[in-house]
Amino acid sequence: MKGYWIAHVTVHHPEKYRSYTDLAPAAFQQFNGQLLARGGRFTQLEGNEHQRNVIIEFPSFEQALNCYHSDSYQKAKVHRAGIATAQVVIVEGV
Repeated sequence: MKGYWIAHVTVHHPEKYRSYTDLAPAAFQQFNGQLLARGGRFTQLEGNEHQRNVIIEFPSFEQALNCYHSDSYQKAKVHRAGIATAQVVIVEGV
């Protein structure tokens, strides 16, 4: 079954956030991740609103998890620290 990253992000320093967005896609590609949604228009119906919503599809739950824990993603994630607040969950598809 496929795996999905679902992330809700609030960016506090947009100009610095680019260092994260420049590096992270390479990690997603390395694990065959496909961006389904990143930013874009949304309507918050329940819960806390965030500036950005991201959905990334991976061939499996394990690949999604391995991507998150990979050296390449962890190197990108360091660039997000202190400049954005993120909630990330990995879910298995049906």
